[in-house]
Amino acid sequence: MHQLTLAEIARALAAKEFSSEELSGALLARIQALDPQLNSFVTVTADQALEQARAADARRAAGEHGALLGAPIAHKDLFCTQGVRTSCGSKMLDNFTAPYDATVVEKLKAAGTVSLGKLNMDEFAMGSSNESSHYGAVKNPWALDRVPGGSSGGSAAAVAARLVPGATGTDTGGSIRQPAAFTNLTGIKPTYGRVSRWGMVAYASSLDQGGPLARTAEDCALLLGAMAGFDPKDSTSVDAPVDDYLAALAQPLAGLRIGLPKEYFGAGLDARIGAAVMAVVEELKKLGATVKDVSLPNMQHAIPAYYVIAPAEASSNLSRFDGVRFGYRCEDPRDLTDLYKRSRAEGFGSEVKRRIMVGTYALSAGYYDAYYLKAQKIRRLIKNDFVQAFEGVDLILGPTTPNPAWKLGEKNNDPVAQYLEDIYTITANLAGLPGLSMPAGFVDGLPVGVQLLAPYFQEGRLLNVAHQYQQVTDWHKQAPAGF
Repeated sequence: MHQLTLAEIARALAAKEFSSEELSGALLARIQALDPQLNSFVTVTADQALEQARAADARRAAGEHGALLGAPIAHKDLFCTQGVRTSCGSKMLDNFTAPYDATVVEKLKAAGTVSLGKLNMDEFAMGSSNESSHYGAVKNPWALDRVPGGSSGGSAAAVAARLVPGATGTDTGGSIRQPAAFTNLTGIKPTYGRVSRWGMVAYASSLDQGGPLARTAEDCALLLGAMAGFDPKDSTSVDAPVDDYLAALAQPLAGLRIGLPKEYFGAGLDARIGAAVMAVVEELKKLGATVKDVSLPNMQHAIPAYYVIAPAEASSNLSRFDGVRFGYRCEDPRDLTDLYKRSRAEGFGSEVKRRIMVGTYALSAGYYDAYYLKAQKIRRLIKNDFVQAFEGVDLILGPTTPNPAWKLGEKNNDPVAQYLEDIYTITANLAGLPGLSMPAGFVDGLPVGVQLLAPYFQEGRLLNVAHQYQQVTDWHKQAPAGF
């Protein structure tokens, strides 16, 4: 059962080949047996999951037929989940039990999904390798000495290892797409505002966006269809109808115009990944697509702009963790100032502290105009580049990452080298565009992803192209040895 995709599980549950309770029990047993190798789960909610599975089976017996009814998933541990620890991978929130469900959790619960637990992540979603978690690094099931990507690395590792067929993630600068590329999954970051951020613990509010990770575009379409939609509780949520993503999958690709940015194929890109990207292009041409060169001239400024804007927003968002209202509190503080200082010093890890300090500096008097304001102007230029490029093409295609997954610990002493691994993904967050990563082959036995970017609210087009590609290739069907 663990080899089935979400779409296959839906068909099997409808055909009564097994029950949700049987499936959930089997996956919980796999988690218990295999996750110690991976460290992908922070919390396993076995009793709650079996209770939800029995409820889903009862709903099916009463005549309900939702595609996700009884389907097991798991949530990245920054989505508030009522009655369950929501840690954000941090000592700061190790003792925090959420009193309510995030909108994404609520929507998926209403669709009948069964939550098996909460997944490990980089602390407060800050990282590209899932090594900054208070609970230890997550390991890539394709090579246990390699990173699974971050910050949604626990989500990616759990789905890739067939511990769960789908999971939620969040993407602030590539944190769904990069782990998807490193673990041979499909992952989509929707347009900013497409999925509610209410109840999703914030890292950088103008960049964060929730989305799904799964093995196929069809599964991502199922999950995104349930997650997306307007939420009056989120002031950045967009009140626009949600497309029928499943219906869009079958559209032929004849006439599709794909843009290849010349900036994607320069120095820094592993030539073997470049070759995999071009192989995808050739397959899409066979399916009726045409290709033309485009330019994103301000892409070179994306990383410096992002690493001013995101830390600035993080320094503001994380100021609420002060040892007073909730979360970690130091022992025996001398006074209020000592309480603040020691609670934050002891509760946050080194990467979070680094970004808070950078962000606070960028927002401080005398530096705001020189750094933060200038970064926001660059952000507008990057958005304009995409708007101009999309006047002549329907999609932009390129590598998801410049290199395959690196070894655990390899970049820990060089944060800038790790930041540079996000070069292709960050621009979509700065511009608010939807982006998808899909499996496209292997380099030295490690998965490679190709990224698709589309105009605003064209998630259906991304899923359509990925699905059509997956009908003529089998990269997405490959499983890591031992799982």
